[in-house]
Amino acid sequence: MKIAIVGTGYVGLVTGTCFAETGNQVICVDNNPQKLAKLQNKEVTIYEPGLEILFQRNIQQKRLEFTSDLKSAVLSSEFIFLCLPTPQGEDGSADLKYILGVSDSIGKIFAEAGGDAQQKIIINKSTVPVGTSKLVFDTIKKHNTKNFDVVSNPEFLREGFAVEDFMKPDRIVIGTKTKYAAERMKTLYEPFVRQGNPIIEMDTASSEVTKYAANSYLALRITYMNELANFCVKVGADVDLIRKGMGSDSRIGKRFLFPGIGYGGSCFPKDVNALIKTSIDSGSEIRLLSVVDQVNKKQKEVLVDKILKYYDNDIRKKHFAVWGLAFKPNTDDMREAPSVVIIKKLLEHGATVTAYDPAANETAKFDLGDTITYADNEYSALDKADALLVLTEWNEFRNPDFELIRSNLKLPIIFDGRNIFDPVKMKELRFTYFGIGRRPVIQTEGVKK
Repeated sequence: MKIAIVGTGYVGLVTGTCFAETGNQVICVDNNPQKLAKLQNKEVTIYEPGLEILFQRNIQQKRLEFTSDLKSAVLSSEFIFLCLPTPQGEDGSADLKYILGVSDSIGKIFAEAGGDAQQKIIINKSTVPVGTSKLVFDTIKKHNTKNFDVVSNPEFLREGFAVEDFMKPDRIVIGTKTKYAAERMKTLYEPFVRQGNPIIEMDTASSEVTKYAANSYLALRITYMNELANFCVKVGADVDLIRKGMGSDSRIGKRFLFPGIGYGGSCFPKDVNALIKTSIDSGSEIRLLSVVDQVNKKQKEVLVDKILKYYDNDIRKKHFAVWGLAFKPNTDDMREAPSVVIIKKLLEHGATVTAYDPAANETAKFDLGDTITYADNEYSALDKADALLVLTEWNEFRNPDFELIRSNLKLPIIFDGRNIFDPVKMKELRFTYFGIGRRPVIQTEGVKK
């Protein structure tokens, strides 16, 4: 099958590459000259485990190509995926200017081609508010075009696991009004659901809400655990034990019950706010989500509060080592990363920071610039630091050389924003240790602040 992918960001590049991997002919369109030059030079422009191999293989097999020519890509393809950014506006709504702008261009291309063009299926892959599919349809239709359908097909890709999620999806959601489009989409996705995972058909409005509903519910679970963790600190309980007790209930399950320093990334913050705004506009406000958003913003400062309390509200001339900058492991994505909020707060209070991230050192510079120092590895980041802050739970941080940590730090103090270390072990190793929702481990012998 012939597929056009409009937009080569995170979703677009993964979608195009994975479709090519199942034998389709894929052409990806982008209007960013610098990005396009890299892609045409066989350079992957995002960090995503497993993508590089598929990317190179399908370029080599001539199933994956890149162009700036929207017209040729649209006219040569049956399926046209819109994988375009929907940035959050000042009022929390999703900005649809890129999607509607491209839709208008597609309408003009169809009109110029005449009514005899092949039946086309335009697919919204971007996360968009309810009603967007209708807007796309109307935008194209105003050019007196025929022979096209508009489908809502939301993505459910976890950064760091996107290739696996695309190749082996839990489910495929297809929102459409026509039987023809539904059948063609099922044929396209058939290779990915051979183990029996469902392809779920629904109307476009329900499909659009499904994406927002799923992400917002997961954000709610995370936020609940963060609120519970803060409560546990006040009453002397251990959130890790409570998490295990909760997760063993089959009605609740074990996933997304880990407390931390707040959620970030390109999806949860934006999708929660977009659903809040859409619900208000519809006259049926989802009030719970407004609280989720407020609590999450505050949670990003919880670790700073612990640091300030420990140092009696004076961290001037203190130097901190940071492990992890990306909003989650296995990605270089810094969008809405808690690390940015935490580091900026530390700097505001007069501290200095040296940070290391296995993938995000360069992308972090867009947010933090030269206000901090960037280390080449986790241990060099520790040099002469007053304490270590763990802000991203990369696997390589989970079982470090604690003696080397101790020797490089001024004092053995760790503020663990992701609860990757065991407090019992920290006590045995004579570290002063603070986690999220855990009883702190305070070493007083020979320790000076």
